[in-house]
Parts: sequence; C-alpha cells; structure tokens
Amino acid sequence: MNRLTQKLAQLKKDNKKALVAYLVAGDPDIDTTIELMELFVNSGVDILEIGVPFTDPIAEGPIIQKAHDRALKKHTSLKIIFDMVQKFRTTDNETPIVLMGYLNTFISNKKLIEKNDNNVIDSILIVDIPGEFSLKDYGIDNNNINTISLISPTTNKESIESISKNSSGFVYYVTLRGVTGSSNLDINEINENIQVIRKYASVPTLAGFGIKTPEDAKLLANCSDGVIIGSSLVKMIEENSNSKEFASIGTYISEIKQAIT
Repeated sequence: MNRLTQKLAQLKKDNKKALVAYLVAGDPDIDTTIELMELFVNSGVDILEIGVPFTDPIAEGPIIQKAHDRALKKHTSLKIIFDMVQKFRTTDNETPIVLMGYLNTFISNKKLIEKNDNNVIDSILIVDIPGEFSLKDYGIDNNNINTISLISPTTNKESIESISKNSSGFVYYVTLRGVTGSSNLDINEINENIQVIRKYASVPTLAGFGIKTPEDAKLLANCSDGVIIGSSLVKMIEENSNSKEFASIGTYISEIKQAIT
C-alpha cells in the first residue's frame, strides 16, 4: 500500500475530505518548487500533484500552459523532477505525490518510472490516454505506482463504469466542460455524476477544475471525497515569483482547507 492509498484510507476513516494542490515543477525554478511543496503541506494540503512540463499541454488553460512554458525554458525534465522529489523526501516521507503529465514524457522515461528509487512517487495521472488504460497498457510496469483516471461531464455511461472500475489511487472527476482554469460550476450535474461513479469505483472520487474560492471548495467537498486546486495556485505563484513572497498562498490554502473541514 503506497502513501496515496494510505492517506486516502486514513482520511476516510477520520471522515475528512482530501485537499490536493497542484503546481508545475520548475516554475519558477526547482528550488522554489520544493519550498512551495513544503509550504503547501504546512498549510494543510494532504496530497501534492506535480505538473510535468510538456510542450503541448492540451488539457490546460492559459494559466497552466504558461507555467509549463516557463518551466521548459528552465530545462525541467522528468529526471530533474525525480531528483527534486528525492530531495523533498529527505524532510517529508509521508505526503503522497502524484505526477500529472502527458504520455510521451512517461514513455520516453520508462526506466526511470519503473525504478522509482525509494518509491518517491506514488501515482501518475496521464492526461492524454483513455481512462480505461493504465501504465501497464503502455509497457510501464511498477505495481507501487497507481494510475489515476479522469472522468468528465461528457464521459458516457458505459465509459464511466469501465473507467471507475479500472482506476487506482482515486478517480479524478473533471467538474467542467473545458480546460483547467475555467469557471461556472454546475453543482447538480457534478453531484449526479459523482454518485454514478461511486456505484462502480472502489477508490475515492476527488473533484477538480474551476475551484477558485473556499465557497467553491466547500460545495464540491459536499458531494465528493475531496477537492483538487490548480490554476488559482499556479496564478498566485506566477504573480509572486519575482519577490518569492508566498505567504498569501499559504493563507489561501488554509482557507480552502478550513472550508472543506
């Protein structure tokens, strides 16, 4: 049982909702990413989701796309990200880490993922593959790494069943029709779809995309097992990257955490 499975099981036992926070590795630089990871955890984040920079991040809105571009200009690679996580693990060996990225990156780094020194990575979310598939379907074999699948409002009923049954770690329910950073949450539709997912999934269902305020987070936490915050954090990182003054981010995360508690 890896860190992610353990963390989600403990949260369920304690009747608590999971808070997942996303940032792009290497934005604004690797050392700052580690500092932000530590800040996130100290502010109440249960699970870290690390974006792996990619040249064509099709699922991302403009805020995260720009973060990918900035990180790539710093030559951030998956190998560098693994080294970064190794460094993070010297002070935090408990917080689950999910890598979120695109298939080409992971296929071209198959040996790195299969080795996964000291099991520093717990799960991988590949954005551009069907949810019914896992790492093994692409020749990447590591039983200690979960494959997280995406389900959206446009996923048909048959696919919801097969994806839900296939998912390990958790099911990532995309709350919006569109890219990351969009808005206008339809809470009734979200609740109905998550209830369908729960009929089939043996793992928790977390909701992400479009969560900007504590109020958004509270609404989604009421119908899911936790929430995932992304674009709003990436925007705040961009706005404060020159000064490296990130206290406002810690405050924002604490407010989100309080809202879902």
